[in-house]
Amino acid sequence: MKLVSQEPQKKRILLKLSGEALSTEGHRGIDPQSLKEIAVEIAEAYNKSNCQLTIVIGGGNIWRGVRDGGGVIDRVNSDNMGMLATVINAIALQSAIEDAGVPTRVQTSINIYQLTEPFVRRKAVRHLQKGRVVIFAGGTGNPFFTTDSAAALRASEINADILLKATQVDGVYDCDPKKNPNAKLISRITYAEAIEKRLKFMDTAALALCMEKQLPIQVFNLHKKGNIAKALCGEEIGTLIY
Repeated sequence: MKLVSQEPQKKRILLKLSGEALSTEGHRGIDPQSLKEIAVEIAEAYNKSNCQLTIVIGGGNIWRGVRDGGGVIDRVNSDNMGMLATVINAIALQSAIEDAGVPTRVQTSINIYQLTEPFVRRKAVRHLQKGRVVIFAGGTGNPFFTTDSAAALRASEINADILLKATQVDGVYDCDPKKNPNAKLISRITYAEAIEKRLKFMDTAALALCMEKQLPIQVFNLHKKGNIAKALCGEEIGTLIY
């Protein structure tokens, strides 16, 4: 009897990026060089790893609902503007990743048929099976929820194996490392401990959903070259929340 060899099952990953990753420090908008660098690194990491990759990107480089309304724009409208900002970032990132040679699709929680696909879980999974990177934009589609919550929600819906959160620092610290030079990096922590200690690396709603779904979270430094590839390939860098 001839045995049919089977390819190892690909790990399904959701990578959460901040909108600020596409800009330069202290500036707003999209910096073409920053966009190109991160897209090339994502494409190289994806090609090196044996995974199915999805991405959720924020919009804080363009508009941050809580911060930018200024009391003139009400919170709901301001958050809606923030969701549109994530769509702008997603389209830019799609173009740059495809320029680096990896087919990519954008799906949004708000309907913009001329520009993107609407989010449909089964269609997103089919894209992944065909070797495409899928970018989820538009947050959850609802005001008052962060893109961290959107990342936890989409990762849960597509049955991701892990949520990778790329940040400005090396991982999760016991206090703010930008304010306290003696802050200590935590290598591993449970969901419950992170919620109890009110660590600010991710909002509580997102953490609670990951805890309910038993979805591990890995937080690492986006700005160290090669870290995305290490994370996609399963190396333990930064902090693991489990």
